[in-house]
Amino acid sequence: MAGLPGGRYDRAAAARVLAEVAGPVASGQASLGGPRRLEPEVVPLDGRLSAAQLEYVHSRMRPCPPGLVVSAASKVSWRDSGGVANVAHCGPLGPIVPVVAREATLAMWQAFAGSGAAALTDDDRAVMDATTTDKDPVEILRVGIDTTSRALVQHAYLADQTPYRSAAEFARGLRDSGIFSVVANTWFWGLQSSTYRRGMIPVRLVAQDDGTVRYAAETVEVLREMKQTAIGDAHETLRRATVEEGLTVGEALRKYDVLLGQISRQYALLPAGEQPRCLANMSVGGVRLLSGVVDTFVETFVQLLELVEIGETGMDRVDEADQVDEVFEVPDMTCSHCTNTITGVLEALGVRVAGIDLDTKEVVAAFPSEEVRAQSFEAIRGRGYTVVPR
Repeated sequence: MAGLPGGRYDRAAAARVLAEVAGPVASGQASLGGPRRLEPEVVPLDGRLSAAQLEYVHSRMRPCPPGLVVSAASKVSWRDSGGVANVAHCGPLGPIVPVVAREATLAMWQAFAGSGAAALTDDDRAVMDATTTDKDPVEILRVGIDTTSRALVQHAYLADQTPYRSAAEFARGLRDSGIFSVVANTWFWGLQSSTYRRGMIPVRLVAQDDGTVRYAAETVEVLREMKQTAIGDAHETLRRATVEEGLTVGEALRKYDVLLGQISRQYALLPAGEQPRCLANMSVGGVRLLSGVVDTFVETFVQLLELVEIGETGMDRVDEADQVDEVFEVPDMTCSHCTNTITGVLEALGVRVAGIDLDTKEVVAAFPSEEVRAQSFEAIRGRGYTVVPR
């Protein structure tokens, strides 16, 4: 499948650009800051897949059997040390995992912002534009750090399937077991982001004699089949647009931006017969960026466990609102795919979107009526996101 006009699809070259921009962040420690107290609200769940989760498994996770999917034990809502609203889920280790994982993400983002991004050549920009979903290497790295955090939080739903009994042991155990690399190679973007928002994970872990863990054979096979299904769906979407509708590749990507965002724009551009490879997990000069990012993240997380105090009270429940507001938050909005999806949902209902800020998780929109506002929030929730009214 050809890339965009004027560019060349080259994942090896894109991986090199990404590694150059990453700089010292992948091999150093982020600034931890001082002690802090955070107050999450924890709402217990019954541990069974809800009707909405089951519907999503059947409609969007084929051919995954529901019996492979584990649901989180609790839902967690809190404001991080930057004052931003967050919503996540937790398992046997409790809310400390998602809360501190968020603090580690913020610390690494701050370190990355201070490291300075390398100037890109015109050729570098053309490669990134033609090869990746997000053109900006800085944005890719920010999302990659957040993805590392999500992987830790999701797998913590399965802590009782491992020999690890503390959050620090668990994080280091996943790293030493190579689980983060397995996620990068086996999962696909849409699966991780959508299941994270819904508090579920399609994985079984098996403990090994050496103290590490691995994915059960059934997990590996099902993830592989789901990934191939996603690739096929992306290719078919682009084929229909370019062959049956006569659109150029660029026109097709723009027209079906929201749909391909749910599947994967990268997969749509993937040449026939080529398997997707995570840019951060490709070898550049014998070094893989992913391992450095994971090491830094895990050690930052472990040290922050000593600095973060978890309180017993929390923020207000997030889905209760009785009046029209123009500013609201979407805590699980993490990347441009999310902003495109939310913008598309709102504009389809006649809502003017004035701005979306990924750092603050804020959306500024003008609702014509309280009825449309309620419909908009329900539609956003229907896509797997949480709405926090102001």
